[in-house]
Amino acid sequence: MTAMGLTLGQAKKLWSELRIAVDDGLSQTEFRRIEGGLKFSFNADHRVLLASGLPRGGRWPDWRGAEPEELKQRLAEPVEGVLFDVEENGFWHRSWGRRPAELKEALRLAKSKVQSAPLLVPIYGHRYSPALPQPNLPVFSVVQTDVIVYGSTIEEYLRREFGSEDMEAKLTPADRVPFWSDLVAVEEH
Repeated sequence: MTAMGLTLGQAKKLWSELRIAVDDGLSQTEFRRIEGGLKFSFNADHRVLLASGLPRGGRWPDWRGAEPEELKQRLAEPVEGVLFDVEENGFWHRSWGRRPAELKEALRLAKSKVQSAPLLVPIYGHRYSPALPQPNLPVFSVVQTDVIVYGSTIEEYLRREFGSEDMEAKLTPADRVPFWSDLVAVEEH
């Protein structure tokens, strides 16, 4: 992969090497419909990957055929997971300041803070890529506030998850993503 990000040719080769079943990639019209309807933009590498082939079955999001409500729910899961931990497990991020005594106010403030973080877009199951405009962004595994970097780029993630790369091998350093990278740092200390 180049510093410029994933190319269409690299993405097609990646699908082939990983032997993941894919349908034709998303068209520009489909991207406009999805992004306009769900009010987000895929990051550069995620967009190229889905333009080169749309993975099917299992835990892959069905960007072409799923009902909009199903996709909205998948997009909401990371935020809902953080709010669950605020409510049920006493989670409070240090950058949010002092936690309000009233749970309702704590949830309102936490929701506002988490919703100001970059949206995470599902790639596969609970693996997400940030909806930011630049290439070479990390892929996170997100279950509530348990956040782990699963690849410093989408290509690295796919090779580790579905290829022959060792999941225990050290990752190349990942770009920082506001808020979500902070949760990874919490887990590492």
